[in-house]
Amino acid sequence: MSTYALDAVFRPKSVAVVGASPRERSVGRAVVRNLREAGFAGPVGLVNPKYRQIDGLPAVARLADLPFKPELVVVTTPPDTVPGVVAEAVAAGARAAVVVTAGLGQGPGSLLERLREAARPHGLRVVGPNCLGVMAPHVGLNASFAARSPLKGDLALVSQSGAIASGLVEWGVARSIGFSAVVSLGDALDVDFGDLLDWFAQDTKTRAILLYIESIRDARKFMSAARAAARAKPVVVVKSGRHAQGARAAATHTGALAGSDAVYDAAFRRAGLLRVLALDELFAAAKTLGHLRSAPGGRLAILTNGGGIGVLAVDRLVDLGGTLAALDEATVRRLDGMLPPTWSRANPVDIVGDADASRYAQALEALLSDRENDAVLVMNVPTALASSTDAAGAVTRVLAQRPRPGAGKPVLGVWLGREPAALAALEAAGVPTYNTEAGAILGYTYLVRHREAQQALMETPPSLPEDFVVDSAAAQAVVAGALAQGRQWLDPLEVNALMAAYGIPITPVTLAGDADAAAAAAAPLLADGMQVALKILSPDILHKSDVDGVRLNLASEAAVREAAGAILARARELRPDAKIQGVTVHPMIVRAKARELIAGLADDPTFGPVVVFGRGGTAVEVIDDKALALPPLDLRLAHELISRTRVSRILKAYRDVPAADERAVALVLVKLAQMAADIPQVRELDINPLLADRDGVIAVDARVSVAPHPGPAQKGPWHSRFVIRPYPKEWEREVELAHGRRMFVRPVRPEDEDMFRAFFERVSDEDLRLRFFSAVRHFSHEFIARLTQLDYARSIALVAIDPGSGEMLGAVRLLADANYERGEYGILVRSDLKGFGIGWQLMRIMIEYAGTIGLKLIEGQVLRENVTMLAMCQQLGFRIRPDADDATLMDVTLDVAAPP
Repeated sequence: MSTYALDAVFRPKSVAVVGASPRERSVGRAVVRNLREAGFAGPVGLVNPKYRQIDGLPAVARLADLPFKPELVVVTTPPDTVPGVVAEAVAAGARAAVVVTAGLGQGPGSLLERLREAARPHGLRVVGPNCLGVMAPHVGLNASFAARSPLKGDLALVSQSGAIASGLVEWGVARSIGFSAVVSLGDALDVDFGDLLDWFAQDTKTRAILLYIESIRDARKFMSAARAAARAKPVVVVKSGRHAQGARAAATHTGALAGSDAVYDAAFRRAGLLRVLALDELFAAAKTLGHLRSAPGGRLAILTNGGGIGVLAVDRLVDLGGTLAALDEATVRRLDGMLPPTWSRANPVDIVGDADASRYAQALEALLSDRENDAVLVMNVPTALASSTDAAGAVTRVLAQRPRPGAGKPVLGVWLGREPAALAALEAAGVPTYNTEAGAILGYTYLVRHREAQQALMETPPSLPEDFVVDSAAAQAVVAGALAQGRQWLDPLEVNALMAAYGIPITPVTLAGDADAAAAAAAPLLADGMQVALKILSPDILHKSDVDGVRLNLASEAAVREAAGAILARARELRPDAKIQGVTVHPMIVRAKARELIAGLADDPTFGPVVVFGRGGTAVEVIDDKALALPPLDLRLAHELISRTRVSRILKAYRDVPAADERAVALVLVKLAQMAADIPQVRELDINPLLADRDGVIAVDARVSVAPHPGPAQKGPWHSRFVIRPYPKEWEREVELAHGRRMFVRPVRPEDEDMFRAFFERVSDEDLRLRFFSAVRHFSHEFIARLTQLDYARSIALVAIDPGSGEMLGAVRLLADANYERGEYGILVRSDLKGFGIGWQLMRIMIEYAGTIGLKLIEGQVLRENVTMLAMCQQLGFRIRPDADDATLMDVTLDVAAPP
């Protein structure tokens, strides 16, 4: 339901407390006290049949007895009464309930299920049960049993733990940090992280969103909402249980590497969230991101009057992977002319212990003008020779000269004397201040990481090669054959067929049932001057090394025959229960300067398929050099995945070793992600080792686990196990236009940026004005990225392309609201191609799409003067009305009839 009726939670016009009590230390008493002390302006009704008044306020026996209709009902009654109270709330006209009560149980027939049945059919939103409550300081709402009310501010806090939420409110009060809202989710029967991310992403009182997460239930909903919210404002997350051990033993290396927390980390990264490791870091990150919106890069300049603290700051910067900026020669000469001869003449810029306000101002101006840095950290150590408060004043005066507040490079501050006047001046100037140099450096890394996350959301991937063709039908037939025989693992021949279907190079394999057959299979390879390898083949032996089931570098038929006999005998001795099919014969792949990698797929119970990449070999778990990503992947994401491993460094050239073909490695990862989309029955896949050198890649060994597809686990028009919707290829189609002309229509892809740029060059200024409601001629990367980087779960953009030239003819866009009820459209056709029916066909396809995802209404705004668009809307059945707020606009709406 997403944001539906959440205004009744955070901006209710009236509140009722069921279970209000005069008893000290009761939850009902605490909620009433908090509501009164927070200053809620609307009517507050108290419900308890035992009392006529509570704390001087009248009380009634039932919700129906209140003299007003409560929008929000807070429930603190015993567990067995909660479903009935919620049913009364529905009858009384309430729109939302905060159920503080715990102990409602789980499963069919439980009080929790009865609560759901009482609320959901009637659209009543429920926060909780088993929660601390809800606080919205800007409207004076504290519907919780927290010890005190939070201050007004612009941070929204969403926590699964009531204790964490209460503790963070206390933490904020002690440090004068305020909130736009604080929500404790508890058991999250209804309102969850996805709903609240959608709400706070649009909330004008909220500048940043803070999340405390223990687990995610609806991963698809969470990822869609998180990606949308992260584009709008900073989202910072702490997740507990980072070192919890997995509940099952993994059958493959990739399964062992894909631990639960590593998958969560990959999900947060993909959504553009900033993850921190502790609660104090949560606020430090929010503080930095609140003052400083962005940094153009990661190079930091440090200005200080104390050399020791400057060196400590550099040490911490290097520890955290930061970059110490160089000083431009012109800047050094400029500083030489204004600073004493004893200044450091390097970064950190040590302006000496007697530095006064003038020296701080001159040095800061020089560093802000230097193009070799991206941000400046200003530090002050109090001395008897100069005023720290005056130094802070100098910093604020320099920043006041900027054309607008917050413009230019970010500036951070550390004033060790903590003089209140100095701190107040810096904070007023938008300079975040920290207690120590280590805290400031950590805050700066948050700024850099957030910028990188935002850039990642906007980057355009390189195009896939034209020969990126997969034979998914052949691959599906291989998997279906194994499943029909009741097998969990593909045999080596099937694995090779699967890899071939996806164009992943793999060493050829031959099955031999006994030693003589192995020698015969090896003969052609030996004749070509190659050595061979033998491996035991048994569906019951997953790790061949466990039974000494591998022999390498065999150079003669006799050696092969002897080795095969030994392998089979050893396997039967150690695993008498195992079904032994024989041995497989492989050519030895000799690539002296190849790197051993691992690539594969793992299956996570929360987030579904996960792509794993890292250092390969037999000690892969011990080395633990890996990175994870959620599919689908494009080449940019694949290269980013590779870059997060240590092994990526030796893919580059070093000494006499040429660089490996990293693009070939990235292509393997993209193909594995595509395989996960095409064949949900593939549950785990392990390529180890994947050899990579300058000539490309080849898989030396691979294992694939399969299982029947369980069917749609979640409602949705795409792969039921993906939490990020893949490119919706099913919406590709050819359309015939007027005069026999044809066009190819497909969803927009991230790599379409250049095509959009060329398209805009052929749209007139007038048509651009009619589409965007203002004159537009500069199309920045960020502007076009927002048109081409789509979360297909929430929006669709379809482009019309000339099949012959590949040129873009037009595009239509539909953005669904968070509740999947309404969608807003926009359309633009190339100015020289009007009259061919391009816009008409795009609109028809867009309307069809809206029906398939269950939208009830399509709406848009059209300039009153755009008579062509208004006429087309009328022909398509849209209702057209003047906009109530703008006389230049017309509102157009269409009721969508879902397809049968």
